[in-house]
Amino acid sequence: MFNIVLVHPQIPQNTGSIGRICVNTDSKLHIIKPTCFEINDKSVKRAGLDYWDLLDITIWEDLDEFMEANGDKIDRFFFSTTKSKKPYFQADFKDGDFILFGGESTGLPMELMQKKWQNAVTIPMGKNGRSLNLSVAVGIVLYDAIKQNFDTLEAFEKFKV
Repeated sequence: MFNIVLVHPQIPQNTGSIGRICVNTDSKLHIIKPTCFEINDKSVKRAGLDYWDLLDITIWEDLDEFMEANGDKIDRFFFSTTKSKKPYFQADFKDGDFILFGGESTGLPMELMQKKWQNAVTIPMGKNGRSLNLSVAVGIVLYDAIKQNFDTLEAFEKFKV
């Protein structure tokens, strides 16, 4: 199981879609406030469909609260950002890792990423691209992390195909 961390998400439909991805990958979702919407917003739940009640989710009041509870695992934090030159597929993901994503228009705070900059990763894009939709980015990086950890057929078989 991986930990997907959304730092100050801004678009409820993206958060709902990410919740759905987390349910389908047995991943935990962490949402760090402030957000630009209420977590119980119907557009979040609509995008998450009937998965929202199945979601393993923790809502944190702020980044300080999240870091106080999880900062001892900083070595296993991965920061998805357009500011890195390291492609996500060169990261060595392990079960239980925290993969952090910033708000849609703000990204992750640089001071947070600098705590473990060598774990900052990016999704390569063509010369005309600036960024991807947040839920698409989560899906790309998370499924690669899962693929890296399918070392046995038994690990794969826990997923419905």
